[in-house]
Amino acid sequence: MDSPSASIFLDDSQTPATGDRGRDSLLLLARLKVEGMPNDLSVRVRNLSAGGLMAELPEPVSPESAVQIELRGIGLVSGRVAWQTEGRAGIAFDRPIDPQRARKPLGARASDQAEPRTMRFPG
Repeated sequence: MDSPSASIFLDDSQTPATGDRGRDSLLLLARLKVEGMPNDLSVRVRNLSAGGLMAELPEPVSPESAVQIELRGIGLVSGRVAWQTEGRAGIAFDRPIDPQRARKPLGARASDQAEPRTMRFPG
């Protein structure tokens, strides 16, 4: 782990020397597709940054496995398992993402928040 961005892959029990202010703690359900596994895994994403995430897994996966994870508000993101231990794994993305997109409420539009609409029912 020579690069400064490598700290995003540390689990919660480790302390990055450089600190990672880009990592966002959250709880997000996602679907993980692991190369060589027949079924997708339902995982809980515990932290997310532009370069990767940490997720809780229902079963072990091999480090360096190619993966795709479907994240709410972002879509399908490809990457590799950077580490795996005790029901958790770090995933390094192939390309940076905007992690704030995963935090936006589903279906919310600016026009929906401007003013409530009155509904009228016949009768």
